[in-house]
Amino acid sequence: MTQPFRAGREYRSSIWPGIRFSLNGDVLRTTFPEPLSALSSAIMPGGFSIADGLLNWKVPLDYGGGDPVKHMREKCATLGADPRRTIGFMTAAKLTHASIQETDGDRFRLVCCATAGTRNAARAGDSRKTYSAYAPGTINISLFIDGKVTESAMVGAIVTATEAKSAALQELGIAERETGRIATGTTTDAVAVCVSQRPSWGEPHAYAGGATTIGCSIGEAVFRAVREAVRTQGEP
Repeated sequence: MTQPFRAGREYRSSIWPGIRFSLNGDVLRTTFPEPLSALSSAIMPGGFSIADGLLNWKVPLDYGGGDPVKHMREKCATLGADPRRTIGFMTAAKLTHASIQETDGDRFRLVCCATAGTRNAARAGDSRKTYSAYAPGTINISLFIDGKVTESAMVGAIVTATEAKSAALQELGIAERETGRIATGTTTDAVAVCVSQRPSWGEPHAYAGGATTIGCSIGEAVFRAVREAVRTQGEP
């Protein structure tokens, strides 16, 4: 499956049926078959946590920030989600153009979802005007892994996903507006890695770099998802 929400409102993973996506208005919600071990750069809760689900909330382009954690908690309340066990993303991108990629791999199953917009594309390492206030992210990447992965490999998975995102933007020629240089991301991207850690998978994946089976699959899935979501962002 690639972009299921351009024609529908629900999608259940073909390789991990317990992972279910539903698009309802301004929220793309992912529910899990069991609590997952998570690491994320999301505004809520961020860092390592145990999560029952993930919300990707589309906010208006003129969203002013203020207190995004409070706003996300309020959004959870309206949806009946426990904010203590929910990963919360914000975005201004089209949720209907989310791309989903799946891989049944070497002692793991992987589901990747990316939403993307590049209005605030930026190249890391270049100087620019900066702000202390929060602004909604535009490339959000979620990785759901049925397998066993060490905490350090979860960090490595985020590194690999970030590299793959940058490669997709490079291939598409996405540039920072101010400088015209190829962007490596946007100014407010977020990533989440959610892992089942089920004992039946045996020994854990200790690394997730591009030369490992799980890392290569993560890179390929993120590259395809980000490329598709960005490439189609201007389509209806």
